[in-house]
Amino acid sequence: MSDTLHLGIDLGGTKIELLALHGERELLRQRLPTPQGDYDATLDTLAHLVEAAEAQLGERGSLGVGIPGTRSPDHGLIKNANSTCLIGRDLQGDLERRLDRPVRLANDADCFALSEATDGAGAGASSVFGVILGTGVGGGILIHGRLLSGPNAIAGEWGHNSLPWRQVSDGPAQRCYCGKEDCIETFLSGPGWAGRNGLGMDASAIAQAAGAGDKVASAALERYCDQLARGLASVINLIDPEVIVLGGGLSNIAALYRQVPLLLPRYVFSDRVNTRLVPARHGDSSGVRGAAWLWR
Repeated sequence: MSDTLHLGIDLGGTKIELLALHGERELLRQRLPTPQGDYDATLDTLAHLVEAAEAQLGERGSLGVGIPGTRSPDHGLIKNANSTCLIGRDLQGDLERRLDRPVRLANDADCFALSEATDGAGAGASSVFGVILGTGVGGGILIHGRLLSGPNAIAGEWGHNSLPWRQVSDGPAQRCYCGKEDCIETFLSGPGWAGRNGLGMDASAIAQAAGAGDKVASAALERYCDQLARGLASVINLIDPEVIVLGGGLSNIAALYRQVPLLLPRYVFSDRVNTRLVPARHGDSSGVRGAAWLWR
């Protein structure tokens, strides 16, 4: 196996992306749609991306995969995945057998946070909370450049706490795929935000309409910013990160970086909030970069 070729895969809810790196140099990037609700087809797509990339490059590499869930430290099967077809599956073992090599898995938000804390928007900070606001809501924590991990492999999973400081304007309770009600993910994920507002638009369209001055969409965005501020305030109260880096599709909404810092002092247990809220430097590439670096 090459000491210099590192392959990373970001297994997302709508796309699967592969990145091939030699050191810091990008050699190849490929994307395919994620098969919906089909584990075997997902496994086939992952293997195809790796095999096609190595055939093109003429070299085998290490492989790291960021997943929308966690590999259980108890039994090795996937848990806590919003792509529910992965739950209870031996994804690492299946990939290792299929590709005849060791594979490292990590939560996609951990991969994102690793990338951004290393040479991204959180570079140089002593503590970084990396946030995914996309198909799901996840988080990863780095302290002095090292990923925080614990005995349950769930560090940073703020999306499955209840939304704090509940308000009438938040609407009725909704059940999350995890079985609980009012998880932060049901408010702040793209599908969650779109579904709760009943505008018949996806999250991107709501953000565009708000930017164009639509009053209903603007009100929906204001609620989203307040809910995001409440969710992040609970994280700040707990771990007090120097930097919070936002990634995922909703992180591209410019209003978040104007409005949320102004709202945080309402909820953070401090007379001043010094935590910086910033967009990812590497954008959509951060997760797959972090996955490639799992072997470094």
